[in-house]
Amino acid sequence: MENSENIENIESNENLNFQSRLNLEPLRESIDKIKAEMETVIVGQHKMIDQLLVAILANGHVLIEGVPGVAKTMTSKIIAKTLSVGFSRIQFTPDLMPSDILGTSVFDLKKSEFEFKKGPIFSNLILIDEINRAPAKTQAALFEVMEERQITIDGNSFQLERPFIVLATQNPIEQEGTYRLPEAQLDRFIFKINIDYPKLDEEISIIQREHNLQNTGKLEHIKAVLSASDIMNYQALVKQIIVEPNLLEYIAKLVVNTRENAFLYLGASPRASIAILNAAKGFAAIRGRDFVTPEDIKEAAIPVLQHRVIVTPEREMEGLTSVEIIKQIIESIEIPR
Repeated sequence: MENSENIENIESNENLNFQSRLNLEPLRESIDKIKAEMETVIVGQHKMIDQLLVAILANGHVLIEGVPGVAKTMTSKIIAKTLSVGFSRIQFTPDLMPSDILGTSVFDLKKSEFEFKKGPIFSNLILIDEINRAPAKTQAALFEVMEERQITIDGNSFQLERPFIVLATQNPIEQEGTYRLPEAQLDRFIFKINIDYPKLDEEISIIQREHNLQNTGKLEHIKAVLSASDIMNYQALVKQIIVEPNLLEYIAKLVVNTRENAFLYLGASPRASIAILNAAKGFAAIRGRDFVTPEDIKEAAIPVLQHRVIVTPEREMEGLTSVEIIKQIIESIEIPR
């Protein structure tokens, strides 16, 4: 009798598990459509496209780094065209002031009072071009808006419309006329994506496509795939993806190891742990899974951690990079089974 009851319980549990599964099919289809639109212009760079889409699903900001001419700005503009949300572009320069980004109070003569004129940051998708060309004062203006998605000016708080995502591009630090971004600001980007030069076959494909374009613009045929409400629904869906307790422990071990590592002068903050969790859920979602695997965490770890840690000066002089150290950390920690 007990056996039959146990069997019934097991069956009912299986049914429950089956019913609680998330329907990720519409999300997968939308992601594939966006990828198809992007691949009409961007050659290769599949990893970068995946990371950008995961960042949007995880509701995080992205820092894209690469030398001039590797389609950093172009990629951001294509992403903006595939999403039918407000888009704003800000070109950072050494003389840019915080009020040029956030907005300013203007005196209205008719009403005899100050009226707040919103700046370009009041949009959904913000492209900040060459973010490391502006000085620290201007960078500091982004702290509140990137973390809390609100702005405080003259004692008044303004909430920004959701979704609110910043895509920032920068040239490598060695370039002339650039400032290093403050650590507090780097920590607010979920990912830092490095764009490398294309390989030979990709370079040939780029030249061939440019030749075939003739008079048509690159972005003319890009169609919008997702609306603001779609993005917010998918972001809420991704939050519900299942993560086993031993995987949460695995994330914590990775991050704690960065703080204890002898090669690192500065480790990652708890914000990095949360970023790995959200990014791993995003990677699971774009692969059509409603649960996170250790591979998702590994894939999220490098783009999440590489800009948050600082290599000790001695190791930096030896040519060791943060990416290499993070890879060593990932290899040293046992994968939960």
